[in-house]
Amino acid sequence: MTQQERPDYHPPARSAQQITGRAVRPKQAATLIIVRRDQSQPLVLMGRRNAGHTFLPNKFVFPGGKVDRGDLSVRPHTDLRPEVEQRLLKGCGTAIQARGLGMAAIRETFEETGLLVGRKISTPMATRSKVWSEFSGFGVAPALDIMDYIGRAITPPFQPKRFDARFFMVEAEHIHGDLHDTSNASGELLEIHWLPIAEAKKLELQRITLLMLDEVQKRLTLPSAQAAALPVPFYYFRGKKRMREEH
Repeated sequence: MTQQERPDYHPPARSAQQITGRAVRPKQAATLIIVRRDQSQPLVLMGRRNAGHTFLPNKFVFPGGKVDRGDLSVRPHTDLRPEVEQRLLKGCGTAIQARGLGMAAIRETFEETGLLVGRKISTPMATRSKVWSEFSGFGVAPALDIMDYIGRAITPPFQPKRFDARFFMVEAEHIHGDLHDTSNASGELLEIHWLPIAEAKKLELQRITLLMLDEVQKRLTLPSAQAAALPVPFYYFRGKKRMREEH
């Protein structure tokens, strides 16, 4: 009996591009790179994706995911800094969409790690969003002015799942609670821990994750004003060739 004749055989999934000749339209997504500077060397927070995921199984990643409806409707405690918003607008169209990207990065971090990034509040946010209601129930509201926009990448067109992801960077001092308490994490990320950048680069990573680690490393060597003025790299594919532009 050949492998194809076995009753438990499942042919490899084909992308929409392979089936129809058209690439899947990428979904808007955001990732948050959290940096600690309270040790002898900077650390970043990473976790390994569950083996059951169809997108990047077993890969080590930063927390992140696609933009949800609630991310576009809930108002943050503080908005994006003007220069950050202007750069985001080059690829997403409206201020609401730009804000939604920042909100998604913070929400996904909360869902995947249980960590709260933002500012303390005395009154919970008024929202119908279940996850944002839970977030603010801890006495914290999302703050977008603390985030730097450091990169953008679109998944290759031959992949079955595609994302147009923005990478944000934030200091760990803006986390409220124990930096090691991931007891409220969803389980989507495993082995969540803080790593020196050199060690993080030795993990099983996607190429774009390595590129973003390089970007973080470069920015950490500069004064904050100079780091904020650096161009934002934008990676995408033309056919099978990776391209880079700057925002």
